[in-house]
This record gives sequence, structure tokens and C-alpha cells, in this order.
Amino acid sequence: MSTEPEPATEDATDAVETGPETPGTAETAGAASDARSDEPAGDGGEAAAQVSEVEAELAAQRIERERIERRKAEKQGPIDAGGKLSGSAADLLAAVRAVESGEKPAATVFGAPEPARRPAPEPVRPPRPAPAEPSAGPVGPAPETVQSVRGVLAEGGAPEGLAPQTAALLGEGAQDALRADPWLLLRVGGVRPEQADGFARALLGAECGPDDERRGRAVTGWLLEQAALAGHTALELPRLTATLAQRGVPDPDAAVQSTLAEGEALAFQDALEEAGARREGEQAEEGEEGGERPVRVLIGLERYALAEESLADGLARLVNSAPKQDGSAADWEQAAASAQGSAAELIRAVAGHGLVLHTGGEASLAEPAALLHAAHALGLRAWAAAPGPLGRDRFAALLGAAPAEPPSSGPQAPAAVTVTGLLTGVEGPGRDADGALDLDLLVVVDAPQLDVEAGALLAESLPDGARLVLAGDPAVLWSVGPGRVFADLLAARVCPQIASRRPDPGPLGELVSGIGIGELSQVEAPGKEVVIVPVRDAGEAVHRTVQLVADSVPRAIGVPAEETQVITPGHGGAAGTRVLNAALKERLNPGPGRFGGFDPGDRVVHTPVPGRVLPGRVITADAEGLHLSCAGETVIVPRDRVEGSVRHGWALTAHQALGGRWPAAVVVLPGDAVQALSRPWIYTAFGRAARHLSVVHGVEQALPRAVAETPAKPRTTRLPILLAPQIPTTTD
Repeated sequence: MSTEPEPATEDATDAVETGPETPGTAETAGAASDARSDEPAGDGGEAAAQVSEVEAELAAQRIERERIERRKAEKQGPIDAGGKLSGSAADLLAAVRAVESGEKPAATVFGAPEPARRPAPEPVRPPRPAPAEPSAGPVGPAPETVQSVRGVLAEGGAPEGLAPQTAALLGEGAQDALRADPWLLLRVGGVRPEQADGFARALLGAECGPDDERRGRAVTGWLLEQAALAGHTALELPRLTATLAQRGVPDPDAAVQSTLAEGEALAFQDALEEAGARREGEQAEEGEEGGERPVRVLIGLERYALAEESLADGLARLVNSAPKQDGSAADWEQAAASAQGSAAELIRAVAGHGLVLHTGGEASLAEPAALLHAAHALGLRAWAAAPGPLGRDRFAALLGAAPAEPPSSGPQAPAAVTVTGLLTGVEGPGRDADGALDLDLLVVVDAPQLDVEAGALLAESLPDGARLVLAGDPAVLWSVGPGRVFADLLAARVCPQIASRRPDPGPLGELVSGIGIGELSQVEAPGKEVVIVPVRDAGEAVHRTVQLVADSVPRAIGVPAEETQVITPGHGGAAGTRVLNAALKERLNPGPGRFGGFDPGDRVVHTPVPGRVLPGRVITADAEGLHLSCAGETVIVPRDRVEGSVRHGWALTAHQALGGRWPAAVVVLPGDAVQALSRPWIYTAFGRAARHLSVVHGVEQALPRAVAETPAKPRTTRLPILLAPQIPTTTD
């Protein structure tokens, strides 16, 4: 590695704690603080010929809600293992407590091991309705409703700025609902229990108490929402009740029982794989009989629980049904023979299976590209999709094709689309008469970014006989939304897995590959592919970052500032995205910021909905709003949405940068970012550089320790258990 030779100047800047990276969630201040957002939601319009990103997302959410309602209607009776428990919530909790205390063995409470949750689905499905057309635009709450809610918030001492979001969440009559149950305020993103408690005390006075059933329900729901933001699709019951006790809920069991009885959450029992298996540190209770099948009881929000079940059903259908035979076996073998290495293995696997996983680094993307071209030559309607526009455009360049336009008649060569665009029909082939996607083969790249809801919509939208390939690097950060779909499927071993043998080249490839296996090694970088820039504090880190982007990298490496991406662990802190973007704007595009702090030419990221990031640039601003160029399209963000959905984009978090690669990347590691570092974060951040990586290094030995000792945080999910009864395990 090389060391940046230019001198540094030290700024007297106090280091403050870097805020954690929380992509895709709105961070709203409580009763005594101002509002801000790490990944705010908003709304933006596109050109007249295009359906906006917000409209597309709303349509996708509407489809998902309709699907969940259909599934709820089907669940009239008790569900076998892996489903919702029958009986009252009180009976469930009593049974669980009896097992946990050793009063009764699990076998006498939960009975013999349950049969498969449901038989493997039939290969032919009934017709499905086509998705609803996107609406003309998002419809907000009525002004009078917002005004009424604003009055209630003011009476309780809560920020009146929460009124639009609260009214949208609670609907018509929101003000009356809020007076009847002030803890409903906890459903608003960013509001914390102590803030909701203060609001409730102001409204209820002496009637307000910690043992209020309404409070117990609200805190239970809030904890489950926080768990979803951290990636969990459900929480184990003991963990949930323990956390409720820490939050001052006097009777956690009663709070969970009330939440279940009101239908605000679902309970599940899942049989663990190995008899007698216990979590680490768990001891056998006195008198416990050995050899019994252990179970775990989980509590989850209906939205994510049903999405995970739907995902399991859709994947099982792909695995258990024969793929459509376009071309003979000899044709597929000829296509494989003309490919090289693991690309040939991938083509052979896809020839005979409905679901295939493909793993590897950046260089391995050439193999799914080869598969798509081979499938197209065989007459298949083959498409690629990526979770975001960064990944779509990157893979489209590899395919040698531009991102796909809206559906058109006639066969098309393989093209890349976004997952949202594919599902809503804004991009890609559209849907057939049965409502299924009009394709034979779908390759999803950057698959680790798929959460359970997006995965469920994809799986249920594929026609019978279609093939699905999920391709990605398992070492990168997991999805912003709940679940770990790609990692769960790799662990479940329910379908062929093709591991690419194509290494990422050069010093950068060697460095990132080592990080992936827990080793931070010195690499030879004769062309200054990797440069380490030591800093002593956050102020110096900001100064050196600006110097690298504006001067050093363009001069020494030949990469202009507009092609260099800065990546830092969080939005807050003395060297977070907010501070870095302010410093970079002052150097690279100074201006008065007349429109919400933005000027034409500013590099920005637009977040039309939580978790969806659109990098772009400011074109202009007028009475209509802020005009952006994002992913080759014009987006107009209304004035009242700018503050909540647009932020400067010279510096991003690693989650925001997922799916993209830039000629040069500057990764900033200030001393106050130690707690945010993990092997997946470092692997993801360092891997965004294609030609040159500068590391502004202020964490000393914390960097190698994080690489060696800090893997991804575990997530509680149910996908492997839901799949197990439906799909024979394979070791291929």
C-alpha cells in the first residue's frame, strides 16, 4: 500500500459520536428535539412519459397489501408447524412458560413433531389478477384532519410537524384515536417510548400509568418495528419479554398477550432442526427429558411474517416444478460447452432447475451475463433485474445493453431493469394474461439486497415453468429491509449453488478478497491502487477527504472528482455524511443554496420512499420543485418534499452505495466510527472502488480487529424452517 504524500493540516474540531447507519428509516425527533432523517421518505415526480418512482412503489405496496389480505382470508383454521398458533394468546403464553420453566416437557405441550406445514404446491396455479395500475399520485390526508391532529399534538407537547405523518398513519378520525390512545404516536417513525409516555401524561394526566394496557401494546409493536429495521422478521418470545421489562412494562407477558389478541402481531412455533439442541449458554432445566424435539416461539408483525411465508411458498414452487423446456438438452449442453469455467456450470444448472444460486465477487457477474445471452440464443425470454438503479446500470453495461425501456412488442435481447420497475411494469416485459411476469428466465443480481417483501413479490410473480437465478456476493452487507433471503437460501441448501472461480483482479481484488475471509493484508500497489491516509481526529479526516477528492486523486490517479465516491459509516458525527457533504459542496460546487440548501450542479441522492436511493444531480429549481437528473431520468421533487427526501451525495453510507462501483472511492474511518465497523461493512465499502481506493484511516487497530472478529450481526428469520418441509434438502 502507498501512503498519501501531501501534508495534512490539523483543524481544531471536537469529535462527536458518529450516528449509526440506519438506511431506509425516517428518524423523527421527539417532543423536545427538531426533526431530522437518516433515510427520509419522500415523493418525486418524473417526466410526463414515465411513471414516477413513488407511484411505482405505491402500486407495489398496494399489490402486496391485497396479497396479504388474500392470504389472511385463507387462514381460517389452525396452521401446522411454522404457521400461526391456534388457540388464544393466553393459552400460548401459558404453554410456552410451562416448557421454559420445566413444569412440562415440550412433547406434552406441543405434541408430536408436526407434519409438513403444507404439501408442496401443485405445478399449475390458478390465474392471478394483473396488478392494479399506478395511481395518479400519492393521496395525503385531508387538510382538516392534519389540522385537527396538529391541535392534539400541541396539546400534548409533541412537535406539530408530526401531524401529516400521524394523520396519514391513523387515517380519518386520527385526532379522536390519538386522544383515546396517546401511545398510538409511537407508530410514527422516530418517536421513542419515553417521548410517547410524555405525550400520554400530558393528555391523560392521572389516568396515565406504566401498567396501562395501551402502553404495553404500543411498546410491543414498537419493539417489533425496531427489530424489523434491524433486519429481523420476528423475535423470540423470551427476548421480546425481556426487552419489554427493560422498557418499563410491568407485565411483559400480558403486553404480548394483548398485542396478539388485538391482531397487531402473530405468534409462531418452529421446531428446531436437531433434537436436544439449545442456544449457546442455555442449560437444561431440572427434570427435563432428553431427546425431545425443541421448539422456539416467535412473535412477528403480520406484514413480514406473511411475506416470508409467501416467499417460501413461491420458492418451493420454483424448486418443485419442472422448468419450461425451451430447446433440447443437447442445445443447453452446447451452450454450456461454449462457455468457460463456472459459467458453463451455471448454464448446466439452470437447464434443469427452477431455482439456482450463484455466488462470487464483481468479476463473477460475467457469468450471469453469459447465461442470459445463452438463454436468449435458445429462444428464452431472459431478463436481468437489480434491486436499485446503480446495480441495474452496472450490469446493463456488462450485458452490452442499455437499461430496458417500458414493455414493447417483439422479442428483446437480454436487458437489465430494477426490481421495482419489473414488478410494476414501468420497466421490463410486463405481465401476461394471468398476471405473471412475461418471461422465462430472471436473473437477479445483487441478490443479498433483497428483503422478504421484495423477494415474495418476485417469487409470486414468476410464471409456472420459469427459472430464477439469484446472483450476488454473500460477503456484502445484507438488505436494508427485514430478512436475509440470499444468506438463508445458501444455508438451507434447497437448490444448486454455483460458486464462481473467477477472482477479482489486481491489488483491489486481492485486498477485498482477503477481507472477505477475515484477513486484512498488505498488498502491493505499484500504481497507487490502494492508498492509506492516516489522520488523528475527525476534523483532519474531513480536511484530508476534501483534499483527496478535489486534488490528489484527479492529479495522481486521473479520476475526476465527479467520478470519485466518498463513503463513511454514518450520517451524523464530526465526519459523517452531513459534515463531509457540506465541506465537499463548499469546495466543489459552492453556492448560496437558495432552494433548500441546493444549487444546480450539486451531487445528490433522492430517497422517494424509505430504503430506495436514487443518485443524481440538481438541474434547476422553480416553483414546481427541485429538478433532478436521476438514473437518466428527470425527477421533480415538490418544494415541501425536498427537505425530507433529498440530501447531498458526494458522501454516502455503505448501504446507500450498495450496487454501485466508481472509478475511485475514498472510505473515511474517523476515530468515532469504531462501533460501526464490521467485516461486511468494510468489505462493502472497500469493494465500491474499481480503480483506486483511498482509506482515510483514524481507527488504528480497530480496522484489522473488525475484519477479523466482527462478522455480520445475526438476524432472526424463519425462511429455512418454512422451506424445510416443502423442499428436499440437496448437497449439490
